[in-house]
Amino acid sequence: MDLQEFTELKLFITGPTYIRPEVRRAGALPEFGHRDAENVKRFQPIHEGLRALARIDDSYDVLIFNGSGSTAMEASIRSLVADDETVLNVSVGAFGDLYHKMAVANGKKAVQLRFDWGEAIDLDRLREALEQHRPAVATFTQNETSTGVTNDIEAVCALIREYGAMPLVDGVSIFGGADVRIPESGCAYYSTSTQKSLGLPAGFGLAFVRPEAFEKAAKVANRGHSTDILTQQGRARKFQTVTTPNTTLANQFAVQMAYIVNEEGVENRFKRHEALRDRVHAWVADQDGFELFAPEGYRSPTLTAVKAPKGITADDLKKRLKESLRGRGYLYDPGYAKANDAFKETGRPAVFRIGHMGDVTMDMMEAYLETLSEELKKL
Repeated sequence: MDLQEFTELKLFITGPTYIRPEVRRAGALPEFGHRDAENVKRFQPIHEGLRALARIDDSYDVLIFNGSGSTAMEASIRSLVADDETVLNVSVGAFGDLYHKMAVANGKKAVQLRFDWGEAIDLDRLREALEQHRPAVATFTQNETSTGVTNDIEAVCALIREYGAMPLVDGVSIFGGADVRIPESGCAYYSTSTQKSLGLPAGFGLAFVRPEAFEKAAKVANRGHSTDILTQQGRARKFQTVTTPNTTLANQFAVQMAYIVNEEGVENRFKRHEALRDRVHAWVADQDGFELFAPEGYRSPTLTAVKAPKGITADDLKKRLKESLRGRGYLYDPGYAKANDAFKETGRPAVFRIGHMGDVTMDMMEAYLETLSEELKKL
């Protein structure tokens, strides 16, 4: 195999994300046994760093799954939805749809409340769905990666609680890039992963879980093995994983958490993401005919969806612009394909995305936006 064929690109997609050189080098640190004391040297600081980012106390357990954010999400369905219960899956895009797909695939009695691409959760419509279906569990996405929409986690969880349901939250693309307000929301279960705003390779799904969820899981049959949050809890309290972890990623994870907490600082990290978002928004405002896709007040701090002028098609974004930027050393995000297919059918403009999550710096963003402007003019 000719490794020179592997192109080095600067990633401005919505995950996986740019990896700092120090994190890459950490991948060469020694392997270790996952039931050995060396394991605790890595995973205890990882757990502590995650707690600092989430701002949680002992009222939440931290679980680390081998897999992805989807693994952590599916574990919540397997462990927290009984066969005779209804789960309401609230969706504002592709990854809200994924939660529903998981519920159906696992044989759960699942109903879906779906909003159009680019919309946030409307609390009046959510109330109607809760009244109609009276679910035991409700799921929603805090930060919808396909559209750049961020939902109000506190308001949505409060309404779900009002109807006696247990709120489960997908925070895959925002955790590590903003204060996600887990304790204020009171969510029972919050899922995320390593490969987006944490600035790490993919490989671990993460969950923050309240005691009520473990109590509920004890009453749910057929939770699986690695998707059983009670099994996960037992190992997590020893700073272990249920199955053999990717030790390379664990080394990188430990190095990255030390950097986030002790060097950059949690608040500074959040402020950097806000500054990147604001810079991208200003750039969009300077582009003739381009508009922000997500509504005011619901725009993500970690990615921005941009509505292109009608003269620029989804094919232009995917074939021409993506490849021209590849030639200049960037991996560009031409938008979520299913969304753009739906827009094409209804005559709506195509939408592309700019990822500004993880360890992207302002200098990196400025260089990318300048290059993107030059290539857009050629369209």
